[in-house]
Amino acid sequence: MTPDQLITFAAVAEHRNISRAALALHLSQPAVSGQLRQLQDEFGEPLYQRDGRGVRLTPAGEQLASYATRLRDTWRQAHAYRDALRGLEHGTLRIGATTTPASYLLPYLIADFHRRYPEVTLHTADGNTTDIIGALGSVDIALIEGPVGADLPPDTAVHAWREDEIVAIMPRLHPLAQSAEGTAMDLAALGAQPLIVREAGSGVRQVVERAFARAGVPMRVALEIAGVEGVKEAVRAGMGIGFVSAMSMRHETGALCVFSLSPEPLTRRLSIVVPHASAPSRVVQQFLALCLADGA
Repeated sequence: MTPDQLITFAAVAEHRNISRAALALHLSQPAVSGQLRQLQDEFGEPLYQRDGRGVRLTPAGEQLASYATRLRDTWRQAHAYRDALRGLEHGTLRIGATTTPASYLLPYLIADFHRRYPEVTLHTADGNTTDIIGALGSVDIALIEGPVGADLPPDTAVHAWREDEIVAIMPRLHPLAQSAEGTAMDLAALGAQPLIVREAGSGVRQVVERAFARAGVPMRVALEIAGVEGVKEAVRAGMGIGFVSAMSMRHETGALCVFSLSPEPLTRRLSIVVPHASAPSRVVQQFLALCLADGA
């Protein structure tokens, strides 16, 4: 007994006529009759009887027809779902994103993607870099800030995406802001100040700590706080000087001053990470293409 035989039997049960069933299935009448004989041999008793120019199902055939019809309907639904996925009419995309891209890039990407593919269901998860790298098994694609590390699941691809600058921020009335306005801020000068840093596992924090270590400048950490907005609010409250992505300052009103760092700007790479990269879904491929085009 094969699925094809059952689907053929479902068509015969629906049309009560072998010729019409063959026409509906795009098969020859002998091919349909042959499948019916094989199916009947499998069950060892009659499933249908000739009835004038059509057929009449036996009680065993009526019972089998109920199973065969459900199988045929499921088969059709699976084909329809396949076709919908091929056309991106339906589908699900699970996106992981670290704090900076989740807050300042992902909303625009999702809005663009939704306009193009409104029937695709989108789920998002955010966290710091360590969180999202650890959750790669439960997402389809991830937007990562800073180094992704070497301990990635097998069959994971990393795509370089765009550059991001880490800047120092302080209140406009801070003494350093008054004296250094219009210039880059030296790490040695910042090392003498109380500093506000992101939580452990943050990509921004990793980049800043490495920069201070390379320069041989100790950090006076006054406060460790989660999230970009937490850092900005602590700076506004006068707790110290903070470090954030430059893109997080795009819509600030001017209460905070922004400084590049010297002797050279502190930049990092944003990356797109794709688990199961050898066989990505069409939804993943399209979202990846959208992101890469946006970062070009």
